[in-house]
Amino acid sequence: MNQFYSEIYEIIKQIPEGKVMSYGQIASHLGRPRNTREVGRVLRHSPNNIPWHRVVMADGTVSGGEHSQIRRAMLVSEGVSFLEDNRVDMKKHRHSI
Repeated sequence: MNQFYSEIYEIIKQIPEGKVMSYGQIASHLGRPRNTREVGRVLRHSPNNIPWHRVVMADGTVSGGEHSQIRRAMLVSEGVSFLEDNRVDMKKHRHSI
């Protein structure tokens, strides 16, 4: 595993239950703000102990294609609330490092 993957996984492990971070937040925190999509690609290959479902788009949209409903259900089970348009309430649930 390369260093960038490891750094991404370490940040995601720090997101507490009931909170989320955006792909862009993670990329920016690592000093690579233009690598938002790379963060998403890394998550597709994350180990089982990584709470990957806690990473969403900047506007609170839960991405993941066929897995988006699973991710949403996991977030709901952790107490994450959603706006009327099915986006995470980022004002309430955004985690900052």
